[in-house]
Amino acid sequence: MSACAEMTKRINKMKRLIILGGGESGVGTALLGKAKGYEVFVSDKGKIKDKYKNVLLNNEIEFEDEQHTEIKILNADIVMKSPGIPDKVALVKRIREAGIKVVSEIEFASKFTESILIAITGSNGKTTTATLTHHLLHQDLDVGLAGNIGDSFAKQILEKNHDNYVLEISSFQLDDIIDFKPKIAILTNITPDHLDRYDYKFENYIASKFRVVENQTEDDYFIYDADDEVILEYLKRHQIQSKKLPFSLTKVVDEGAYLDKNNIVITIDNNKIIMPTNNLALEGKHNVKNAMAASTVAHLLKIRKQTIRESLENFNGVEHRLEHVLKINKVQYINDSKATNVNATYFALESMDAPTVWIVGGVDKGNEYRELFPFVNEKVKAIICLGTDNAKLIESFGNMVDVVVETQYMSEAVKIAYKLASAGDNVLLSPACASFDLFENYEDRGRQFKNAVRNL
Repeated sequence: MSACAEMTKRINKMKRLIILGGGESGVGTALLGKAKGYEVFVSDKGKIKDKYKNVLLNNEIEFEDEQHTEIKILNADIVMKSPGIPDKVALVKRIREAGIKVVSEIEFASKFTESILIAITGSNGKTTTATLTHHLLHQDLDVGLAGNIGDSFAKQILEKNHDNYVLEISSFQLDDIIDFKPKIAILTNITPDHLDRYDYKFENYIASKFRVVENQTEDDYFIYDADDEVILEYLKRHQIQSKKLPFSLTKVVDEGAYLDKNNIVITIDNNKIIMPTNNLALEGKHNVKNAMAASTVAHLLKIRKQTIRESLENFNGVEHRLEHVLKINKVQYINDSKATNVNATYFALESMDAPTVWIVGGVDKGNEYRELFPFVNEKVKAIICLGTDNAKLIESFGNMVDVVVETQYMSEAVKIAYKLASAGDNVLLSPACASFDLFENYEDRGRQFKNAVRNL
């Protein structure tokens, strides 16, 4: 063991780390915490999956599930809280009242690496942008992809500790940072989402997203959508320390990225590169923006122009995001299960180039559907509501299309869509809602859709 690791163990000796949530981030943090000399206890109100239980057992880490034993929790020195647990939960309130520090996984794990951190957040596009950024970097750099994707950030630091990390980060994770400071921060956009977690106040959600830059200095970089009015309005009223690199489809920027006809022009410190968009693997205006953000990172980190161009042209996108599944009887079935808010579904409907049977619904997070009305009127021929409570959807769209059907089963939704669609149509799963009423998560929802399509 290195002298640095020995020192870390001595400093943290007997410090008690409590982890609330026994999922990917919780178990990764438990492993890192134990390796750094913490006394670790994992507690989950639900049932911990067997694959995670086995990791905890094999590493002799104490845990409990289907309960929270407060006497074992309230003697913590530090608590790492799963992003899925809201602050309004009684136990979390008691932890804070006891003066115990509560952090997210990204906050805890970042203390144990000197790597360059690229943090990507936003209401939509962050998964695609993070995956694309990693794709652009990985040929030339040692880079990990973590946050809401793949193996946890904490586990990767313990096992690999890459020189660079691309982190997809949610507002929930940002809520529990203290010192977390990425070298490069990206804010893809801000539209109303998760308002149930923010007292139904959009300004609270906006402030949460901007926490990604709160610890940055003038030596760091902030890449953001200069076409997003919410972001621009916030920047007018708040001072950001880092160097701003905006990207835009509609205006020319001196530093950052903009669209000039069919070319992306990126300028950083008077160093300009031009990337054609004609052969972008991903379609849609929103994906041009994702490509701008990712390419700006690659240019900052001195990736070769040829590598950036080739990577943009061969990137296949991410699962459950406008994923073309199959074409059956000349009907294209598209899986956009990752569209868990209205703005994501806006991009999906915008990109439809044929009459569409739209499968929508789930847990409404305070959605406002008005911005979808033009696309529904123009492109949607039938709506299939897939949720336990579809009243708001029916009220919003019932007068716009001739056919509105309700179901609570994915297999039935796909069979109904099969009957309603004609040759040349699209069948689009783009729920605009969370998945937790009928599915484990959006991945489960998307996989069920794909399986149902394949079984037609």
